[in-house]
Amino acid sequence: MSHNDEFTEHDWRRLLASLGEDPNRPGLHETPARVSKAWKHWTSGYGQDPVSVLKAFEDGAEQYNELIVVRGIPVYSHCEHHLAPFFGKATVGYLPNGKIVGLSKLTRLVDIFSKRLQVQERMTMQIANALMEVLEPKAVGVVVKCRHMCMESRGIRTQGEETITSCMLGELQPNLALRTEFLALARD
Repeated sequence: MSHNDEFTEHDWRRLLASLGEDPNRPGLHETPARVSKAWKHWTSGYGQDPVSVLKAFEDGAEQYNELIVVRGIPVYSHCEHHLAPFFGKATVGYLPNGKIVGLSKLTRLVDIFSKRLQVQERMTMQIANALMEVLEPKAVGVVVKCRHMCMESRGIRTQGEETITSCMLGELQPNLALRTEFLALARD
């Protein structure tokens, strides 16, 4: 089903009935419409182009040659295996090569990829690859720390565990000093 093929209220009513609920009871009467609206929001990243968000600026950036890092970027996503939420924080950094991007654009980039059905590992790489492709910086680093409700609320039921993923591109791969600096800046 593509993003344009929306679940109808009838579909959500059928889901409620299949769970053993009465979709006509007062507390659930408006639930199908609310759930439909919520899932449109939670998957709105499919309709957004990451490239269009990353408008680069060249004014004043030509001489800047240090890491630019934004940390604490909120991540709210749903795993593609159970449709369960996962949430946490991302840190995104890059070493410019004559171009910079508005800092809020890094947050928007994370938001675009998190508002899709995801696995954290792929999302981390997508964020890094998009930044590398569009800005062509010397280096890109992304660290994502999330809690997964599929682990906390079912199965092994381990509350509070965080999964940490990272992606280092460009000079962050071979340059240990630069990598160490990025990871120190990314640390809480």
